[in-house]
Amino acid sequence: MNLYAAWFACRELGIDEATFVKAIASFTGAAKRLELLARSEQTIVYRDFAHAPSKVKATMEAVKQQYPDRKLIAVLELHTFSSLNEQFMKEYSGAMDKADAAAVFYSGHALELKRMPPLPKEKVIEGFGKKDLAVINQKEELVQWLQSQSYQNANLLLMSSGNYDGIDMLTFAKKVTN
Repeated sequence: MNLYAAWFACRELGIDEATFVKAIASFTGAAKRLELLARSEQTIVYRDFAHAPSKVKATMEAVKQQYPDRKLIAVLELHTFSSLNEQFMKEYSGAMDKADAAAVFYSGHALELKRMPPLPKEKVIEGFGKKDLAVINQKEELVQWLQSQSYQNANLLLMSSGNYDGIDMLTFAKKVTN
């Protein structure tokens, strides 16, 4: 949709189709918007800034639509004040339904820094409405969960506005694609 919007804006400015196509061919995309971290024949790892419920759902649908025959492994880090709020969880209902394996991560440390109350795991599962959702609040547990996944014929989608409590996801992405 953004590509179409860019084309229509350029057309209104008098830019012809050939010039637009030539220019857009070299556009690599916005940082952290379905940003390719690593790829192999069997696995692709994307990072996305998605954290709002509608953005999470749209990002997951885009990856699943592009690769319908691949397993989708998705990790969402709850990092913002609203996303860490127990009452806000219902806004995420269905947001991760397209994932074949899904985890929601939030750091207890992030809650402390924001002076927010604990966020019960069962409230996260209830809000997302995904029974097999892994809810993780320790970075070591997230690393274990990621390592336990099979990346054969799979895409890994890492969604966050944070940094997964300091986990080096680029190194991990390169490891699973080698």
